[in-house]
Amino acid sequence: MNHVVKFCSGIALFALLGTLAQADEFKLSNNQRISCSRGLSAGKLNTATCKSYAYIFNVNTSEYFRCQVSLALTRDNKEVINVQTDGGCIKRPRIFDTDSNYSFDAAETEPPNTNSFFGSGGYSVWASDNTTRKVRGCIIISSGLGSDISKCLDMTFQ
Repeated sequence: MNHVVKFCSGIALFALLGTLAQADEFKLSNNQRISCSRGLSAGKLNTATCKSYAYIFNVNTSEYFRCQVSLALTRDNKEVINVQTDGGCIKRPRIFDTDSNYSFDAAETEPPNTNSFFGSGGYSVWASDNTTRKVRGCIIISSGLGSDISKCLDMTFQ
């Protein structure tokens, strides 16, 4: 009986190690940006706001998260009056339908005063399968009507 318990425990441990070996692995994209702006308010208050974003990518499933952090600072000529921070990550859908071993990168347009026709602009996402010659490029833009438009295209190699 004791040998059966040890055998079953050994199989359970082996199954657990196999599950851990296939656990999700997340990587930070290589492209992070920061943008800042300044403004004057009534009463000679100065406000500075900075935003930065990054992408966290699941290299096994091709799901990803867009993360953003912001800081707003208000001051007068003598002291800092207020500092506010905000941020978080939003889950985005898979880029590929099947699991594999993927690489990933992303880039965004600058703030609304530059390249944006509708709202806050957009971003591009590139993902490749590390086990085969497969690359997908996606562009996501704000429609200005409350929903994002996302289109992906598999690259052809000539």
